[in-house]
Amino acid sequence: MIKRDGRREPFENMKIKKGLIRAFEKRPVSIDHIDEIVEQVEREMLNKQREEVSSKEIGGAVSRRLKAIDKVAWLRFASVYFEFDDLGDFEKAIGNGKG
Repeated sequence: MIKRDGRREPFENMKIKKGLIRAFEKRPVSIDHIDEIVEQVEREMLNKQREEVSSKEIGGAVSRRLKAIDKVAWLRFASVYFEFDDLGDFEKAIGNGKG
């Protein structure tokens, strides 16, 4: 995986799972559903049939799935992934459906 700053590191599905668990905290989603999302994202990245994928591609795949399942979890994830700095960033994301 290629990070935003250009560093390369191995793809770790546990990082995705941890992020999802945080995003879904106190939300009505089971750990089995979270595992399913992780598998879907991993499968999507493998289907690209490239040796490396960017963290942006991974984050986008996670974000799309979250948005379809739970808007609160999606917003939590987006706030970290898109590096929101203030309330205006949240408002923009909600307004234009970023992710």
